[in-house]
Amino acid sequence: MDLLHLGKELKDMYLSSNYGEAVAMIHVFGIKYAKEIKNSGVSMKKIAQTAGIKESYATEISKGVKLSKFVVIK
Repeated sequence: MDLLHLGKELKDMYLSSNYGEAVAMIHVFGIKYAKEIKNSGVSMKKIAQTAGIKESYATEISKGVKLSKFVVIK
C-alpha cells in the first residue's frame, strides 16, 4: 500500500470516528495497517501529513503499530 492509500484510509477513519474517539481510531489504523505501514517505508509523520491531520499524531500511529503485535481488532 502506498502513501496516498495509507493517507486516505487514515483520513477516512479519523473523520468517521465518533466524538472523543479520534485518537483511538488512529490507534486502530496503526493496528489494522501495521504491516502495510512497515512495508511502505514511509514515515508515520508523512502519513499523518497526507491524511491532513496533525503531524504529532504520528506518535499515535506508532503506538497502534506497536500494539498490533499484541491485539486483534474486533
